[in-house]
Amino acid sequence: MNVAGFIASLDGAAPAPDLNAPLAGLWWAAKGDWDQAHRIVQDDSSRDAAWVHAYLHRVEGDLGNAGYWYRQAGQPAAKDSLEAEWERIAATLLGSKT
Repeated sequence: MNVAGFIASLDGAAPAPDLNAPLAGLWWAAKGDWDQAHRIVQDDSSRDAAWVHAYLHRVEGDLGNAGYWYRQAGQPAAKDSLEAEWERIAATLLGSKT
């Protein structure tokens, strides 16, 4: 799946069953279900999940907590728009640029 397909999948009621936890969390975040997204990534110890976790706390406005999760992910704290960060995470996790 590429980013365009991932974005198109947001028209559905649930993420594709074969998505890993970080992508499923990102999917729920885009749907506006912060709690569901957070539940998914907090139970995954991967660096990718930590990155999505950081993004979620940035969405929430808890920048201190977000900073902790960016460090866990090995990623710099984002300074751009939430939308740009979401797209960057999606592209990276999907292994594509578009």
